[in-house]
Amino acid sequence: MRWRKQSAHRNGYIAGIMALISFQDDAVEVDAAIIAAGLGIAPEHVQSEIRSGRITSICERGVDADAGTFRLSFKKGNRRLRLIVDSGGEVIRRSTLTLADPPAAPQDDQ
Repeated sequence: MRWRKQSAHRNGYIAGIMALISFQDDAVEVDAAIIAAGLGIAPEHVQSEIRSGRITSICERGVDADAGTFRLSFKKGNRRLRLIVDSGGEVIRRSTLTLADPPAAPQDDQ
């Protein structure tokens, strides 16, 4: 999966989001601002976070009733971003999730 560094923002809204996701040569290209907005980080940190492995991603192709769609999932720590897009890059559904940190293990009183 590839990402773009530049994007157009308007008051936190990513303008023209469907133009910011594309499919080329069996690769998916996603604007860094989309990933950053979903994971709660600055767009300029996306590339280094992906390269270091702190952001992971997966692209799944829809089959049967979901043919022609793709599920793009991004994870960083306890944050999740999932995009369902059509083959033209238009976002059909977007969801984010922040998981709670697991409770700390009880400490023995000694």
